[in-house]
Amino acid sequence: MTVPFLDLKAAYDELAERAEPAMLKALRSGWYILGPEVDDFEAAFARYCEADHAIGVANGLDALELALLALGIGSGDKVLVPSNTYIATWLAVSQCGAIPVPVEPNPETHNIDAAAVRSAPLEGVKAVIAVHLYGCPADVTSLAVAAKDAGIYLIEDGAQAHGAKWQGQRIGGHSDAVCWSFYPGKNLGALGDGGAVTTSNADVAERLRLLRNYGSSKRYSHEIRGRNSRLDPVQAAFLSVKLDRLDEWNARRCEIAQRYLAAFENTGLGLPKVPAEADPVWHLFVIRHPERDALAAKLADRGVQTLVHYPTPPHMQGAYRDLGYAEGDFLIAEQLARNILSLPIGPHLSLEQSEQVIEAVLTEI
Repeated sequence: MTVPFLDLKAAYDELAERAEPAMLKALRSGWYILGPEVDDFEAAFARYCEADHAIGVANGLDALELALLALGIGSGDKVLVPSNTYIATWLAVSQCGAIPVPVEPNPETHNIDAAAVRSAPLEGVKAVIAVHLYGCPADVTSLAVAAKDAGIYLIEDGAQAHGAKWQGQRIGGHSDAVCWSFYPGKNLGALGDGGAVTTSNADVAERLRLLRNYGSSKRYSHEIRGRNSRLDPVQAAFLSVKLDRLDEWNARRCEIAQRYLAAFENTGLGLPKVPAEADPVWHLFVIRHPERDALAAKLADRGVQTLVHYPTPPHMQGAYRDLGYAEGDFLIAEQLARNILSLPIGPHLSLEQSEQVIEAVLTEI
C-alpha cells in the first residue's frame, strides 16, 4: 500500500456534500468579484482568529506583501526574516522594494529566535516577520517584546498555522498583521490560490482593503496606488465550509503527531520540539536524520511518500545571489536543510497508513 504525503481528493470528498451547493450558490449569484461570499468568510475567519478584521486577497504571497505595504514599508527599508523558511517570506519583502535581513532559527523549534532578533543589527530595520513553521507557533510573546523594544513592526506568517494557539490565544490577532495562505495543501486550503490578512488595527485593515482593490474604496476613485488582489467568491464559499471542519481536521493531525512522537521517542531521530505555550496544528511533521536522502529513498521503497521542507535556504538561492551571502553564513538553517524530512500527516491519513509509516521508519533508521 502506498501512503500518499497528502490526499487532497479525500479531503474534497468529505466536504463535497456541503461544499458543492455552497459553491453553486456563489456561481449562480452573478457576483464574481468580492461580494457577500467573501464578506461572510472574512467575518467568520476574523472571529475564528480572534481578530477584528480579515481581508481576503489572491494568495499568501500577496498577503505578506500587502501587509508590509499597509504598514508603510517600502524601498530601502530592511525587514528581519527567518533564514529557515519558504522563499515567499523573502520575496514579499523584495517585492515591496525592501531588503530581507536573515535571522537564524531556534534549532529545536526551527522558528525564528527572539534572542537572535534582539542581537540583529537594527539600523534601517522597520519590521520582523515571524513564520509559524510547520504549524507550531513561534514565540510571539518574546518576539512582540523584542519588536516593541526595537521600535519595529511584528508581522506573522501564519500560512502553516491555521487554528494554532500561543498561550491559549489563536494565531491571528497577536501582532500588527498576520498573513495567511489558502493554498490547497494548507490546513485551511482552497481549491486554488487564496490568502488573507488578519489584524485588529482598523487603520491597517482599511489600507489593506484599498491596496487589494486598485487603491479604491469606490469605483473610479483611487486614493492610493493599489493592485488587483482579491479573494475569489467561489473560493470563499468553499473556505467557509472547510472552516467549520478545521478544528476537527487539526485534531486528526494532532492524533497522528502524538502517535509518531511516541513511536520515535527513543530512536535517536531529531523530533519536533513543541514549547509548553504552544498548541500546534501539525501542518507538517518534520524529523531530522543525518542521512536524510537515503532514508527518504528507503521509505519510498516501502511505499511511504515524504517531502523536504525546504532543501535550499533562501540565502543560497539564485534569486538572492545579489545579497552576497554564501554557504556557511547561516549554519543552523543550512544544517536543517540537509537533515529535515517531512512525514505524511494529513487529516485523511488512516490509522493503518500511519502505522505503515511508523513501521517503515523504525525499520530503516
